[in-house]
Amino acid sequence: MSAGEPTPEERRALFRVVRGGPTDDEVAALAVVLAARAAARPAAPAAPDRWSDPATRLRVPLRPGPGAWRASALPR
Repeated sequence: MSAGEPTPEERRALFRVVRGGPTDDEVAALAVVLAARAAARPAAPAAPDRWSDPATRLRVPLRPGPGAWRASALPR
């Protein structure tokens, strides 16, 4: 391998130290924090709420009249 080419272990690493000289304890603490952060991610992104949904800007304008209040809450 050439000098600039990473070793197989370096290619599989999740992170690497590029500057400084951390102790084994500091590297272990960083690994624990990163693992906890990865485990805390939500399984799926939350569905957008209806207030921020861009499709609500494209709906038909409401027309006043009998039953208009009922039509105002129904999706189209």
